[in-house]
Amino acid sequence: MSSATRRLAVILLLSGTAAAAHGSGDDMKNRVEACSACHGAQGIELEDGYVPRIHGKPAGYLYNQLVNYQAYRRRNTSMNHMVKHLSHAYLYEIAHYFGDQHTPYPAPAAKPTPDLARRGEQLVRDGDPDADIPACAACHGERLTGVQPNTPGLVGLPRHYIMAQLGAWQVGTRHAAAPDCMAKIASRLKGRDVEAVAGWLAAHPIPVDTRPAAVAVDDPPMQCGSVPAPES
Repeated sequence: MSSATRRLAVILLLSGTAAAAHGSGDDMKNRVEACSACHGAQGIELEDGYVPRIHGKPAGYLYNQLVNYQAYRRRNTSMNHMVKHLSHAYLYEIAHYFGDQHTPYPAPAAKPTPDLARRGEQLVRDGDPDADIPACAACHGERLTGVQPNTPGLVGLPRHYIMAQLGAWQVGTRHAAAPDCMAKIASRLKGRDVEAVAGWLAAHPIPVDTRPAAVAVDDPPMQCGSVPAPES
């Protein structure tokens, strides 16, 4: 995103904040047009990366990420700049809007090599007790579509995006509110584990019901931090 485009996006979001504060009849779709310009219904491929799909993810998760960008726990020049001056109440409103949007997912990617597929499925479904790595499904849901209110789905994301996020946790350029459970998990992945998990998830068929699970089936294996919702 160019600096001029970024400035325009910030203006649009800030004007949406003012409109909401003054009871404007502008609907949320128009107010978050700056977000939708980059975060398409299925995500958008860029030459230097990937802008993820945010539609249908749990609102609590989306709110946490917006606050993380605001606090520079996550770093992306465009995102850090756009949310810098927005209130937590407005960030929460944005999160709920996109959490309520349910659009079709892209087709799964091609399957990885058999060895990577086996290791990826093991880590996703069963984890690796010897390495103290819990199963992805233990937190992200049996269908891998996320769990309300704060755990995102993992289906429908491209391999290189998943690899980039796990790598960011490994090198310390992505953080979450303490305790940062994903940073601990990512640090325990060795060899080609990141590639295996990303390849298997990217190729996983999209379930019929893509909504996040209402509740976790079991207690999560680790304690994960979360930003509390703003007071109404």
